[in-house]
Amino acid sequence: MDRLGSFSNDPSDKPPCRGCSSYLMEPYIKCAECGPPPFFLCLQCFTRGFEYKKHQSDHTYEIMTSDFPVLDPSWTAQEEMALLEAVMDCGFGNWQDVANQMCTKTKEECEKHYMKHFINNPLFASTLLNLKHAEEAKTADTAIPFQSTDDPPRPTFDSLLSRDMAGYMPARADFIEEFDNYAEWDLRDIDFVEDDSDILHALKMAVVDIYHSRLKERQRRKKIIRDHGLINLRKFQLMERRYPKEVQDLYETMRRFARIVGPMEHDKFIESHALEFELRREIKRLQEYRTAGITNFCSARTYDHLKKTREEERLKRTMLSEVLQYIQDSSACHQWLRRQADIDSGLSPSIPMTSNSGRRSAPPLNLTGLPGTEKLNEREKELCQMVRLVPGAYLEYKSALLNECNKQGGLRLAQARALIKIDVNKTRKIYDFLIREGYITKA
Repeated sequence: MDRLGSFSNDPSDKPPCRGCSSYLMEPYIKCAECGPPPFFLCLQCFTRGFEYKKHQSDHTYEIMTSDFPVLDPSWTAQEEMALLEAVMDCGFGNWQDVANQMCTKTKEECEKHYMKHFINNPLFASTLLNLKHAEEAKTADTAIPFQSTDDPPRPTFDSLLSRDMAGYMPARADFIEEFDNYAEWDLRDIDFVEDDSDILHALKMAVVDIYHSRLKERQRRKKIIRDHGLINLRKFQLMERRYPKEVQDLYETMRRFARIVGPMEHDKFIESHALEFELRREIKRLQEYRTAGITNFCSARTYDHLKKTREEERLKRTMLSEVLQYIQDSSACHQWLRRQADIDSGLSPSIPMTSNSGRRSAPPLNLTGLPGTEKLNEREKELCQMVRLVPGAYLEYKSALLNECNKQGGLRLAQARALIKIDVNKTRKIYDFLIREGYITKA
């Protein structure tokens, strides 16, 4: 019985013959009754009737070979495997390198065969579609909605977890404070009596209908919260942080439309955009490789390693130049060290940075009469004076950093600099101040 050999073209990758210990060359024999491990014999030992331990010469056997066509009569199975291995090693499109590695086919034959049977083959397309449907069916029950069969957390009243869950009571499937919580107040004085006039009776019925519509709206909002898994806020935030920054911004924008579609459709929409973002980033990386003249993945790995090394060296040179700038000015160096000591001890740095290099530090900003000054405390006023920042701009930057910190659960300096497009030194001072005062936390 002919079967496809499960090893590569290199003889050293095949197991040795159990009779003569030589490397096997196709075709060779596999005993169908012995094993595991499989019992292999070369043709010479098989014709001599070699027997070893439990193996007998009359056992049924299989002929292991890859010298037969699979997709094309002019291509053997061995050549098909060699083509796939060459494309994996050299990269798609590098047909000359693929042909050189195969040694048995030309560049044009490799390209034509691969495009015909592995790219434009409708059989493989339907197989990929079936795999996609199977994957969707496998993950159909793993969406984020809160299932009624789940055992939700049952926090104590007025605890931190209870506040995170907006006062949701799992046993009753209600909130401590519902949407439109005082809707029932409009009915408390309504009493239907027999001597009501038709107009008064119709008016009371209209009030009841309005109350029913308010109850429907309450139930609709509660259903959206439960279906989209918004009850367990921490779990929802952790799942949202899986995405890169660009997709998180899209998630924040599209959240208002989640009420229109179901949870599965909304998640698929976000996942599709996350996939699009990944594909665009991968295409940009491949275009960068092409611009650099890279034609295979081995060279791409070397290029990435060298690029990372260059970035690290550039960062070290930048840090070294900053340190040398302070070392050359002894007075500025002492003030910088004293300032860092105040920051590390939790004190407000009060020593202005001066330098003997000819540059004078700007005087503190006068906040008298500036809009928003009354909204600042004394420490915030001192910060605005030091960094020469008007109160209105400071309050706007503070609000943006607080919102991002609450959304991410923490904030890094690099993220703060991406949000605030001002001088990086001012951003660093604002970031350190908000960390020190406890407004935000480090990620």
